[in-house]
This record gives sequence, C-alpha cells and structure tokens, in this order.
Amino acid sequence: MNHVSASAVVDCLKWIVFNLNLFCVFQITTLINHKDKPKKSEKTLRAIQRVGQAVNVAVGRFVTVGEAIATENEELKEEMSFACYEARRAGDTIAQLTDVITSERPESDGKMTIFSDKSGMVKAARMLLSSVTKVLVLADRIVIKQIITSRNKVLATLEQLEKVSSFQEFVQIFSQFGNEMVEFAHLTGDRQNDLKDEKKKARMAAARAVLEKCTMMLLTASKTCLRHPDCESARINKDAVFHRMRFALEQVIEIVTDARTSGEPEIPPVSIYSGIKDFKGKVENLREALYSLSKESLVAMLEGILEHTEDFTDSAYTSHEHRERILELSQLARQELEQLVTVWMQAQQSYQDKEATEEMELSILKTCQSMNELRRELHNAAVELAADLLKYHADHIVLKALKVSGGEGNLEAVAEYTCKLTEQKEQLVETCRLLRHISGTEPLEITCVHAEDTFQVIGPQIISAAQTLALHPSSKIAKENLDVFCEAWESQLNDMSILLREINDVFEGRRGEKRTYLSLPRPGKHSTNLKAVKAVKLDAEEQTTISKLGLELRLLTSDVDSESEKWEDQDQEIVRQGQSMSSMAYSMYLFTRGEGLLKTTQDLFHQAAVFSEEGFKLCSSLQAFSSQLGDDEKSVIVSETEKLVALCQQLQMMAKAPVHGKNATFQKVDSSIQNTKSIMTVVVHLLPVCNKIIRKYKCEKSNLGSPQSWREKQLPTPVSEDALNGKNANGFGVKSLEHHMANLTFLESK
Repeated sequence: MNHVSASAVVDCLKWIVFNLNLFCVFQITTLINHKDKPKKSEKTLRAIQRVGQAVNVAVGRFVTVGEAIATENEELKEEMSFACYEARRAGDTIAQLTDVITSERPESDGKMTIFSDKSGMVKAARMLLSSVTKVLVLADRIVIKQIITSRNKVLATLEQLEKVSSFQEFVQIFSQFGNEMVEFAHLTGDRQNDLKDEKKKARMAAARAVLEKCTMMLLTASKTCLRHPDCESARINKDAVFHRMRFALEQVIEIVTDARTSGEPEIPPVSIYSGIKDFKGKVENLREALYSLSKESLVAMLEGILEHTEDFTDSAYTSHEHRERILELSQLARQELEQLVTVWMQAQQSYQDKEATEEMELSILKTCQSMNELRRELHNAAVELAADLLKYHADHIVLKALKVSGGEGNLEAVAEYTCKLTEQKEQLVETCRLLRHISGTEPLEITCVHAEDTFQVIGPQIISAAQTLALHPSSKIAKENLDVFCEAWESQLNDMSILLREINDVFEGRRGEKRTYLSLPRPGKHSTNLKAVKAVKLDAEEQTTISKLGLELRLLTSDVDSESEKWEDQDQEIVRQGQSMSSMAYSMYLFTRGEGLLKTTQDLFHQAAVFSEEGFKLCSSLQAFSSQLGDDEKSVIVSETEKLVALCQQLQMMAKAPVHGKNATFQKVDSSIQNTKSIMTVVVHLLPVCNKIIRKYKCEKSNLGSPQSWREKQLPTPVSEDALNGKNANGFGVKSLEHHMANLTFLESK
C-alpha cells in the first residue's frame, strides 16, 4: 500500500463517521422512539433518505480504499476483503431501508405512513460499525508497519553515512537519505495528526522537531568531518548528531507502537502542578466521603509537593523575594492542612456527621486557597526568570562572539566564551525544569522537557563546532557548521518564548483541559458560598434542540465540502474561503456534541465571530468576482452576496453581545448556530453558481481571463506562520533540506 492509500482510508473514515452519526440520530432513534407505523412528513422522509444514501456513498468510498489496501498487502488480503464485503453489504441494506419515498404515497394530511424495520436497521448498523472497525484496525496495522519500515530504511542509510570516507560517496548516500527522511516525515506527520492522546501527540511533535533540526546538522557536521578527518572536535560534533537522531527515531517507534524498546515502563516526571491538582481533588472529595483516605496519605501528598518546591528554593537563579515567599506559603499550607486534619478527625468521631461540617468546609476552602497561592507564587517565580533570561539573551552576544573568535582562530577567546555559553545553557536548562513544574498541562510538560533536552545537547555541540572552526579558521564548511548549530539554539530560544506564552495562557484560563460539556457561565472565582458550585448543564430538552441544530449544520458542511470538491481550481479564493467557513462550522457542530476544540459557550461565541469575519472575506472575493461578469450573472452573485453580508453582520453583533444567566446563554447559543446555518445555506447555493460561471467562461475562452487571473485580483488573505516558515503538517523542513542538498556539491577548498 502506498502513502496515499493510508491517508485516504482516514479521510473516508471521517466521511462515514459524519454521516453515520446523522443516520443514527435521524433514523435509528426515530425507529426506537415511535410506533410501528409512524406518520412522517415528506420533508422528514427526504432527510432520512438523504442521510441513508450519504452513508451508503461514504461506505462505497471507504470500501474502495480498503479493497485497494487488501490488493497491495497480501498478508492481510483475506481479512481486509471480508471486512470490506461486510461493510458494503451493510451500506446497501441501510440505503434500502431508508429509501421510503419511492415506495409510499402521501395521505390526505400530506404525511406518509412507513413501516419501520427496527431489527433490520439495528442489525445493519451493527454490521457496519463492526466491519468498519475491522478495516480500520487492519489499516492501522499497515500504517504502523509502514512507519517501522521507513524508520529501518533511514537507520540503514544513517549507518552508511556514518562510515563514508569520501565526498562523492557521501553526496550519493545523503541524497538517498534525504528522500527517505522526507517519506518518514510525511508518514509520522499523518500519524501525529491522527493521534487522540495529547501526551503522545506532544511527544511525537518533540521527536519530529529533533529529526528536523538534526537532518540539517547531520549534513554540515558530516561535511566538516570529511573535510577535517583528523579533527577530534569535528568527530565529537558529528557523533553527537548521529546519536541524537537514532534516539529520536526510536522515540517515534515507541509512540507509534505504544511500547518501550528497552522493555521498561515509562515513568513520567512528577510536576508540582499535577501534584497540587491531585492534592486539591483529594481534599475536596472529603466533603462527600469523610473516610475516603487516611490522614497520613494526605499529609504525605503535601510533603511530596513541598519537597518538589525545593527545586525553586534551592535554585541559584530564584530571587531572594520569591524564595522567602515560597517558604512562607509552604509553611502556611502545612498549618492549614493540620487544622483540616483536626476538624476532619472530629467529624469522623461524630456518628451524626456523614458529610463535612461547616467548620470543616471552611477548612477545606482555606487549604485549597493556600495551595492556589503557592502555585501562583511558583508560577510567577518561574515565568519571571524565563522572561528575564529570554530578554537578556535576545541579542545572542555569546553566539556572535564565538563565531568571531572561531573565525579568527583565537582558541583562548573561544575557551572564554565557551564558559559563558555553558553558564547560559545551565540557566536555560534549570529554567525549563522550573517551567515544567508549573506548565499546567501534560503536553506542555513534555514540551518543557524537550526544550531542556535540546539546550542540554546543543550547547556542547556549539562548543565543539566553535573549537573546530578555531582550529581551521579558513574553513568555510566549519563556519557553515557552526552557523547551523547557532541557528538551532536561536530557534529553541524562540520556541521557548512561545512556550512561555502558552503556559501563561493556561494559568490565566485562556486555554487548558477539557471542561464540562456545554457548560454555562460559572460562579465567580471568589464566591462566598462555602460549597463549590458545579458548572450548570443544559437540560435534556435544550441538549436535544442544540444537537438537532448541530446535525443540520453538519449536513450543510457536507454539502459545502461536496460542492468544493467539484472545483477544478482548489486554490481559487472563493472555494478556499468556503472550505474555511465549512471547517469552522464543523467545529461548531462538534461543540453541540461536547467534542472538539470549543469547550465552553464563550469558545463558541468567539468561533462565531471569527466565522463571520471569514464570511466578510468571502463577500469581498465575491464582489471582486462579480465585477467581471455580465449583468445577468452579476445580479445573481450580487443578490446572494448582499444576503451574506447582512447575515454575517447579524452573527457578528450577536457573538459580541454580552449575556447573563442560563436561559439567555442558551438562547445565544441557539441563535448563533441558527445564524451560522443560514450563512452556510447561502454558501452552498453560491459555490455551484460561481463554479458554473467559471467553467462557462473558461470554455468560451472569454476575455475575462482564467480563474488564476481572477484569484490574483482578490484581496490578500492572511498567511499562516507555518507557511512563512516553509513547513506544513506532514513534512518538516523539506525546503531547507532541499536547499542544503542543492548546495552539497559546492565544497570549498581548504
């Protein structure tokens, strides 16, 4: 199976899951909740038939890919072929059972009476889910096998590169290595996107970042070693790169196969943030369960947290003020827990008290408050230290001095600045350790560990590269090698500043872990109530209403996606903006199911505002497009564009309007999704109209110009940061790799 097939099976899975969700709600639920001969309007029946057909089409696409996979993988051919057969049969059955309009006639009241084959529908749905799951499991095994095979090829070529003794041989093998790394980058990029576990996704991102940087380092370090074969510092520099690449490759396989190559279980480092979170959870649980744990275990948990705070108080880089405050708050936490234990024991001895007393409730709040204050102080200490370090090293004075002194062949100056870089490295490593303690989420903890490891490794590599240049000051290749390692250091400092912003966002509540499903506004942080008030949920009727709206919105996003696929020029502004709006609308649909990136109603309202802004961009593109058309065609586009502008303005005002209380918030959620539906309805109508006009003018070879020329006249759209950096979701630094390979043969003389 090739790489395209692996991605295609995932795309088809999305289609089938989307439509199957719709099918289950509209059809199976209807069958279960109604009589044997329910009456349905023609509109409802058409919706049911439409969803059934959509499921069958999605199954057909899915099975086609599955059958192609079976053909290309002999060892799984029999299993895969049978699972595909079962899936196709189930899809056909569902299409037949939902095809009710052609066989029934409406009665006098305009409604139809249908016979519901409940058992047949349930059986078909079960068969479909079972067979799809089987295909996915088999496809997943193949994808994992692909990644392992790709890794093995990279390792084999890596070993050849390590042993080469001539430039000519190196150029040939590195060319092969570059192609293999690009393939590995795409495979692991797809896998990273498919991972649901945020910790694994963060670990994969870290390992792939190492491979990206090391690919560039390996090229220049190897060239330097070949140019100066007797130079010990050049050999040390090269060996470190090869070692780190092998380690990163093994990490990727551990993540993909969910196994440790060493056979030992991974023991994640304990952070103060997670310790405080667990401790507070135990303390708050005492409200309902006085006998849930022993006082000794609670005291031990606190002492374990306070032991970790010694990383801050023992650090030479923590200010005196922060150190004193951390010690003071640590003592306060001990006192509050001691008081809590006293009233807790009293409540246990009183048989009448099955829940926390008012005195104990107050003590619980004070204990949790003391932990919050301690966490805030630790956060401030780590963040201030990191911010100061980043500001101080923003000019990269030490790196510049190393380059200059190395280029001058000044070994004494290199030794002097080596000491300064080592001190800088120790500061950054220590800061990353402190940041990990207060990062706020497990993925950010992993990113902090990655940053720590990177500084720990690249620091000595810069030093060995500088020493090599000082020994061979006229060597252009040694200078290029030092530049590459210095760029990696600067890049990691930039990544650290981004990490710092993300940690602050989590701490301030702007992003973080998943919250209560469709949670409505919560009480203020400083509520005077003794008992913590839980997030309010929508009642069953409200959830049903929102879910139904979400499913209708999902149908519209499917229609937009379907129309978008019909466009020959996928880069045309109109279709790209339509696809972007469809993606945003889909995230709003996921919100109605309690899934996706939108966790709260506030997130939804923000997404609605962004969605309306994208709608305005589409309006601008449509206006520019219509200005080049004849009167008849122009009037159609202008009319629909005016509708779109009005709807986007309405949604934008609604999204920004403040609301208070559960009912008002529910109404705003309902209105936001209704309005988004209306906008998507207009987009669904516009896309085929515009596509038809473009095709018509293209065929007639009119003087309007090609779609490309129209696109150039559109207003500029924002460019993503990844695009500016020459990266994408699947490959890492491919342009940079190609650039280095293109210059590979331009080797300077000694």
